[in-house]
Amino acid sequence: MMKFCANLSFMFTEQPFLERYKLAKEAGFKAVETGFPFNLTEKQVTDAKNHADIKQVLINTYTGDVTKGELGFAAIPGKEQEFKDSMQKTITYAKALGASKIHIMAGKVENVTDANHSVYENNLKYAVTLLEKEDILGVIEPINKYAVPNYYLNCYDRALSVVKTVNSPNLRIMLDIFHLQHIRGNVTNSIKELGSYIGHVQIAQVPNRNEPDTPGELNYVYVLETLKSLGYNDWIGLEYKPLEDTKKGLKWLQNLGYSL
Repeated sequence: MMKFCANLSFMFTEQPFLERYKLAKEAGFKAVETGFPFNLTEKQVTDAKNHADIKQVLINTYTGDVTKGELGFAAIPGKEQEFKDSMQKTITYAKALGASKIHIMAGKVENVTDANHSVYENNLKYAVTLLEKEDILGVIEPINKYAVPNYYLNCYDRALSVVKTVNSPNLRIMLDIFHLQHIRGNVTNSIKELGSYIGHVQIAQVPNRNEPDTPGELNYVYVLETLKSLGYNDWIGLEYKPLEDTKKGLKWLQNLGYSL
């Protein structure tokens, strides 16, 4: 049976962030994932999650000043301390929320050099020393250039190389099928190639990032069955933009033969 969790940064945006935990629970979800909850205290978020009686699977790292377009520090030379601080901050939130996974964001880089590669690997090696102590899984996600221009980690070959180099059971790849299709296509063979290195999966239709059953490039019945056949039985994050009302849009589950 497929396990789906709602991404509260994308879904239930009809209401303020803290209200979305309750809305997800009322819609039938057993678990959620989120970006970092900016401008909200650990207690506020934890109280909202606990009051809704729902599980938190994953949280993104604190990414810096979003008004300046910052999307993390892991691959930014000179920002090593900011990266360490962001990891500590995010781990504190993750532990309070009971989240077992943290998406470590790399940051935006206009002209990538060897210095970016080096600091990225060193920062991830530092991160896993913290994650191993807390029994939290770190995941890194290639993000396509159309969704986020100049994001450092925009290549699956690079992500795979880094995970192998760091060589820790606490670092894996976040396989967002939406980004996979934009970056390299060849979805079936890519899933097979990356299989044992996948730590989390997210889905959305391509190219408009709406519900999986909306018109687009991907056949999600086939894609999800491919994941299942290769042994993936962990959570699948719904990081899509609902076309209209979030709850009404959940009919895609029934349309494709799934349930919450």
